[in-house]
Amino acid sequence: MADIAYRTASVDGLNVFYREAGAPNAPTLLLLHGYPSSSHMFRELIPLLADRFHIVAPDLPGFGKSDMPARGDFDYTFEHMAEVIDRLTEILGLDRFALYVFDYGAPVGFRIAARHPERISAIVSQNGNAYEEGLSEGWAPVQAYWKEPSQANREAVRMLVQPETTVWQYTHGVPDETRVSPDGYGLDNFYLARPGAVDVQLDIFLDYATNVALYPTFQEYFRKSRPPLLAVWGRNDPYFLPAGAEAFKRDLPDVEVRFLDTGHFALETHVEEIADAIREFLAG
Repeated sequence: MADIAYRTASVDGLNVFYREAGAPNAPTLLLLHGYPSSSHMFRELIPLLADRFHIVAPDLPGFGKSDMPARGDFDYTFEHMAEVIDRLTEILGLDRFALYVFDYGAPVGFRIAARHPERISAIVSQNGNAYEEGLSEGWAPVQAYWKEPSQANREAVRMLVQPETTVWQYTHGVPDETRVSPDGYGLDNFYLARPGAVDVQLDIFLDYATNVALYPTFQEYFRKSRPPLLAVWGRNDPYFLPAGAEAFKRDLPDVEVRFLDTGHFALETHVEEIADAIREFLAG
């Protein structure tokens, strides 16, 4: 078992929780989680990689054990979250690292990469989208909210923060649901039940439109900087389609694309396969 430390860093007054494992002088891998999870989603991946890599896995602001300031005291945008994580890497002295990005972690990580291409050694995108064709019809209510951020459209996306939706996100597209531990979605629903958490998440849904607007910027970064990229994808993801993984080939001819017969939270069912793919990819 890996020796994992559970730490908190102050980032301009905001407490950011993170998990850390592996030798500090080993190549660093920064793990960025998605919605509605936290670094807890990497609980089984970290021990499989910590013998070879220095692992840092933070909770984004408003998620997990990181601070969740009141909406009036913190700007819950992807740009702000990226600024916080970017600053965290500087505080921790991470001057060069590989990224593992998933779901929300993708636009956060891609923002950092586009801002500091010299710091990024490689990218692993696990259902981390950067192309419009990767967005499924499941985004329709959220896209309507982007176009008209009315109270009615805000209420229409509230179903995405319901406990049963969290469970569905974990189990949809999984051939054998008994392989999905209830620990992940149980903890996510615990955090979503905190006072004020739902409205924070609805604000973040609204701001996701800024990520789509930045897709051309991310794609330009791929073309200009040519980071080695592995796209490992749960092919049955109800939100991010396989076309989003294939689209990386337009801008990165050497991208490696692998599909797994599972859903959105691929680590819940295929952690060993993903760990093996990462070790092979980063070794190359």
